[in-house]
Amino acid sequence: MAKKERPDVPTWMLNRLRVILDPLPRIHEEDAWVGVRWRVGGNTVVHVFGGEDQLFRIVFRGEPDEVVAFEHLGAPYFRAGWGRDVIGMILDEDSDWTEVRELLVDSYCLMAPDHLATQVERPG
Repeated sequence: MAKKERPDVPTWMLNRLRVILDPLPRIHEEDAWVGVRWRVGGNTVVHVFGGEDQLFRIVFRGEPDEVVAFEHLGAPYFRAGWGRDVIGMILDEDSDWTEVRELLVDSYCLMAPDHLATQVERPG
């Protein structure tokens, strides 16, 4: 059986993520090995990509206790197969974009140098 191709991340999804991420100090978007990621310095803040199952996933950073909590919540969250501080989430039209914003801003603040993180107003 032939392996399915990974779909490109839809433009509408990238645009929603750009609205959240582009205002953050010194963050930059770049193509990743698959999908698109946003980085501050050399640290990946967010990575979005399509899977062979045709679902779109986003991975971002969290405090270790948050990683465990999100893992136990189940769908749409999942534990990424790498990094002890990585949270994964299935992303689609029905995602709670207010929550996505909170999670991604928190991820940025964890990965950015303190002098940049303190410039960010954290939601919630």
